[in-house]
Amino acid sequence: MTQKKIRKVLVANRGEIALRVIRACRELGIATVAVYSTVDEHALHTRFADEAICIGPGPATQSYLCIHNILAAAELSGADAIHPGYGFLSERADFAEILERCGITLIGPSAEHMRLMGDKVRARETMTAAGVPVLPGTGVLHTAEQALEAAEKVGYPVLLKASAGGGGRGMKIVREPESLPSTLETAQAEAKAAFGCGDMYLERYVESPRHIEVQVVADCQGNVTHLFERECSIQRRHQKLLEEAPGSNLPDELRERICNAGVEAARAINYRSLGTVEFLLDGDRFYFMEMNTRVQVEHCVTEMITGVDLVQEQIRLATGEPLKHLTRRHNPRGHSIECRINAEDPVNFAPMPGTITALHFPGGYGVRVDSHVYQGYTVSPYYDSMLGKLIVHAPDRAQAIHRMRRALGECVVEGIKTNLPLHRWLLKQDAFVNGTYDTHFLEQSLDADAVVKEADAHS
Repeated sequence: MTQKKIRKVLVANRGEIALRVIRACRELGIATVAVYSTVDEHALHTRFADEAICIGPGPATQSYLCIHNILAAAELSGADAIHPGYGFLSERADFAEILERCGITLIGPSAEHMRLMGDKVRARETMTAAGVPVLPGTGVLHTAEQALEAAEKVGYPVLLKASAGGGGRGMKIVREPESLPSTLETAQAEAKAAFGCGDMYLERYVESPRHIEVQVVADCQGNVTHLFERECSIQRRHQKLLEEAPGSNLPDELRERICNAGVEAARAINYRSLGTVEFLLDGDRFYFMEMNTRVQVEHCVTEMITGVDLVQEQIRLATGEPLKHLTRRHNPRGHSIECRINAEDPVNFAPMPGTITALHFPGGYGVRVDSHVYQGYTVSPYYDSMLGKLIVHAPDRAQAIHRMRRALGECVVEGIKTNLPLHRWLLKQDAFVNGTYDTHFLEQSLDADAVVKEADAHS
């Protein structure tokens, strides 16, 4: 493949990921164009990019999700590539197809790969054919009778999932046949509202799983490698809250098997870009969940244990550069933990928009902060509530936990509620310290009174 030259990248996103991409481009000597809604006129990504273009009013459907406006900004600025970040248009196959027709390089995978992995039923079928472990389940369910028959074969409890879904929306646990028809109807309506498609399937429900994902990197010459795994089992409402790399208490043999399965999953679809293959871990058995065809929010912990700038790799892969420099893997270098700092109530997780009146982020050896906020910044109700990510790195997991506790203690955000008290509470829990937690830890163990006390202690 002939290598392309990228001269100017339009960043079709906002917040900390837009800043992250701008910084990566600047280090590569590539010019950048920020796009922004009227709400984000004074956002940091508009200040740090070489150019900034307004693409519409606050609602994302009229700005960051408006393909016509983004294309107009690319034409106006002369951008020859677009980086979609995560969320918004990052996994929209129609967007990828339009860019290809316009001769603009998408820093990401092909529309074909987005479409294949975005359809969870097709993804399951593809992984099954490739020999990647998949939970017992079904194709698209057309009737309640079909669902009842399938659930009887799979065995209760079962999990209803949206074929076009993500982020836990449209996902419902069913423990007995009597509730399946009505739950299916509710899940279909939720999926239809969220994704424009009500197609549902079911699979066996794992009671106490861990969520392990593998970072894969693949070039246009057919080379595929992994950059180890991340543990993402601390979640609320199926949304990740804290991630670490490598996984806690993961034997080397199991790590090798799960990482190799991630590589085989990418190779099975002839993947070409940065991607993440997600698995449910049940004891020493693991099962394919889905593949995310974009850079992940939690990519930072992988960067910390490998020394690889994943966003720069993503850009290089989009130019057709081969993976030669990454084909020799070494053991993970130390341990890294990331806490997502959100503008939300730390107990009930309700979003808390407002103006930040005082702000201090921690620093020191082994501490990294990826954020787009500043003192006086107003958190908008239009977008995701994440204010940034606090990341630490240390020689081992125990030291990383101590470093994160110290960093969380230094972090100050005033004027709005945040989930900092929740993280401070979490880092003290025995299950987390011992690495014996699973995806249900927060919903089963959250001590609201203790979290409130943490908030009061730092007020």
